[in-house]
Amino acid sequence: MPPVIKFETAVQKLETIVRKLENGDLNLEESLKAFEEGISLARTCEKLLKEAKGKIEQLVKKEGGKWETAPFDPEN
Repeated sequence: MPPVIKFETAVQKLETIVRKLENGDLNLEESLKAFEEGISLARTCEKLLKEAKGKIEQLVKKEGGKWETAPFDPEN
């Protein structure tokens, strides 16, 4: 199982890789390795965002003044 990484950490690492690739200071082998790591980090970020989206809930006040959670609806 791959190590757990926080979203913010993954984004920071991805930004660093992008800067290195944009600078053009890496040789071909280093560039390919950095690109592979970047793809992996991008996929991790996407997965973490999907998981977070699934967990978002909003509090809804029901009749009688009771509060309960409901799935997040961006339309409301």
